[in-house]
Amino acid sequence: MGTPVIGVLALQGAVDLHLHAFARLGIETKEVRKERELDQVDAIVMPGGESSTISKLLDLNDLFSPLADRLANGMAAFGTCAGMIMLSAEILDGRDDQKSFSAIDIAVRRNAFGRQIDSFETDLKVNCFPESPMHAVFIRAPIVEHVGPDVEVLAVVEQGRPVACRQDNILVTSFHPELSPDLRLHDLFVQMAAKA
Repeated sequence: MGTPVIGVLALQGAVDLHLHAFARLGIETKEVRKERELDQVDAIVMPGGESSTISKLLDLNDLFSPLADRLANGMAAFGTCAGMIMLSAEILDGRDDQKSFSAIDIAVRRNAFGRQIDSFETDLKVNCFPESPMHAVFIRAPIVEHVGPDVEVLAVVEQGRPVACRQDNILVTSFHPELSPDLRLHDLFVQMAAKA
């Protein structure tokens, strides 16, 4: 594959900031709200927002099953905050009707750091970027409570709790890299998508 076209799931959440980050890298993007738009992209970003709302909107837009099929067939995906929850294998405290894609072998807990008032910023050491830390913004962020044996933990916070993980062509973060001028994670995802 050449340079991939990156779709950004545009049902709710920080859509524009992801589009802007990829534009700064010179990467073509498309907003994805319907199956026909999903068919036009090579990879997908699932942005932050509210995971149970995103789950419902995917069903309302007849997009959950087509997206699940694409993920099962190897499409690369990058989930940030709520997107991490949507891609996880298990949501430990989700709503009864909430679904996830089971695209990465992690179990997550929603809003694990507390309410909006408990949001915070920190500099993280990300294993694949040893040259310098990455500034990370956590907003009502989930935490990874369990990782499967094939999951690579890329970054942790206090007590070694994972906040960035990768498995095959799936990349997830608890934090919002689109809120930082640092484009390294977006660039990493483009490289992953090009190999998928």
